[in-house]
Amino acid sequence: MVTMETTALDTELSLFKYDTLEQLPASYRDLEEAERTQRIEAALEELGDEVVILGHNYQRREIVEHADFVGDSYQLSVEAAESDAEYVIFGGVTFMAESADIITDDDQTVILPSMEASCPMAGMAEALQVDAAWAEITAAAPDSDIIPITYMNSYADLKAFCASQGGLVCTSSNAHRAFEWAFDRGDKVLFLPDKHLGENTAHRLGMEDRVATWDPWDPEGKDPEAVAEADIICWDGYCQVHERFRVEHIEKVREENPDTKVIVHPECRREVVEAADKAGSTADICRTVEEADPGDTWAIGTEIHLTRHLQRWHPDVEVLPLCGDACMDCNAMRQIDPNYLTWVLEELVAGRERNVIEVAPEEKELAKVALERMLEV
Repeated sequence: MVTMETTALDTELSLFKYDTLEQLPASYRDLEEAERTQRIEAALEELGDEVVILGHNYQRREIVEHADFVGDSYQLSVEAAESDAEYVIFGGVTFMAESADIITDDDQTVILPSMEASCPMAGMAEALQVDAAWAEITAAAPDSDIIPITYMNSYADLKAFCASQGGLVCTSSNAHRAFEWAFDRGDKVLFLPDKHLGENTAHRLGMEDRVATWDPWDPEGKDPEAVAEADIICWDGYCQVHERFRVEHIEKVREENPDTKVIVHPECRREVVEAADKAGSTADICRTVEEADPGDTWAIGTEIHLTRHLQRWHPDVEVLPLCGDACMDCNAMRQIDPNYLTWVLEELVAGRERNVIEVAPEEKELAKVALERMLEV
């Protein structure tokens, strides 16, 4: 463990935080879907109310069809906390399982089926890295009170860091309210880790001309003068899926069908959000298609599995991917293979807990403060 420079919090790089997570045993690697489904259902019947399965919107069909709840990351964590289940199996990525551990009771155990399901964007803003940058950023603007805001898509220790520095967490739906909360209390905002959500939020607030980007990867990208002049400092991170969308993708679907409407996630580039008919969170995207008139056509600019779910759930609406499958696929989400789900469930039946995600107590307490502040906005 390493103690941060600017706050009394011990942490380490995310790759080393959960070194007890295990790979899938060889005997589970070649299961056919029919056998796998039967074994999952048998295990769930045996476990009963002891277990709740959470399926993120970006999970494949074979995970979602076994989930008790399907939705976005924070919503799912709330569902887990409100359940009486002893075991919470999170079909998502590491930071989501951490969030569930933060807000569930101490007698609930959170399990992440696959050790490989680690969000690349969350990894672009490691708490130790942000801690070092914080010293530089605050030195560049010594007369300013800077409030850090981290997107929900970040590790627990970064959430804890933001709380310790007077900041909070936000989702893609309430980022603008989190910014307003921060400006009521300080002079500047440092937004982590998604620069596109930060830029889109700044635009929504009419502050698009008061933004600077802090590039932690490039010494020349750290411009103290720009930081001193800006009101919003965006960390140079991004979602590997949403950054792939381009304006030409929107132009193409409209050329093929002029009646097509386009909705994209606010993690997309600013010019893509501007070109779309609408931008919103996964919940907003789901609600838009749900409320569409039969025969309407919507092109979706987010991860491919949500698009496929919406196609199945709403067959009276034509739901199109904004670009091809490879463009829209999240490699991290794909690591939650249904064979992993079979394994962790059968291990629970046998009385063994695998791939438990447990946030350190001090880190959990501070991260919960950041989440509670989010609920104030």
